[in-house]
Amino acid sequence: MNIIVCVKQVPDTTEVKMNPETNTIIREGVESVVNPFDAFAIEEGLKIKDVYGGKVTALSMGIPDAVQMLKEILALGVDDAVLLSDRKFAGADSLATAYALSLGVKKINDFDLIICGKQATDGDTAQVGPSLAEKLGISHCTYVSHIEEIGSDYIRVKKLVDDGYEIIELSLPAVITVEKGINRPRIPSIKHFKNALEKEVLIWTTADVAADSQLIGLSGSPTQVVRTFIPQYNKEIQILEGTPDQQAKDLMEKLAAENFLGCE
Repeated sequence: MNIIVCVKQVPDTTEVKMNPETNTIIREGVESVVNPFDAFAIEEGLKIKDVYGGKVTALSMGIPDAVQMLKEILALGVDDAVLLSDRKFAGADSLATAYALSLGVKKINDFDLIICGKQATDGDTAQVGPSLAEKLGISHCTYVSHIEEIGSDYIRVKKLVDDGYEIIELSLPAVITVEKGINRPRIPSIKHFKNALEKEVLIWTTADVAADSQLIGLSGSPTQVVRTFIPQYNKEIQILEGTPDQQAKDLMEKLAAENFLGCE
């Protein structure tokens, strides 16, 4: 069972800064980490490999510094790592990202299952996994909380929904996005850490994957941030005096004056 795990490097901060000219996240000079949800995708891939054999390949798109992140992932026991890195990829939305990743997947070629975290903490769109499946023309399932069974040509999973869960069976190859509670991510071992030091992270440019320049980066992004701002909240406290009946009357009058009651 050969597995590709899609991973993303995200800013290790809750105060994300935006480039005012391009309205994209400023990643340079900001300490970055593996997207927390992707840690569960990595672990699930390794668990499947432990049972069924095969290999796990980590695939990411990002700046050259993401090589260090992929080295850390190799130290967990992942077999290979590929980074799509080129200035032309910059500014990609979820659709352009999915397109770029699909090219990486096609170049890797040998895979049975693609696993993604359910979403990235810097964008929270949860769209890349399903979009990637669409680009590849294969089945997918989101919000997977448990893998029930894997056969030679299918995978059966438990998918979380609003009022419970569903059992979904997909034909392979397929894409799944996994939930936070699906497993407990492992820590690097000395053996795998030593192996990671010796392994090379493959870096592929737009030319290496034959990317269409109109479908990547800002040019290939139909959704773009027009403006970003921090909401301003003004708090004003008024204390109503008098008896409960008088307080209730005064409150109703104030709400009506502010049109909170739908009154003209």
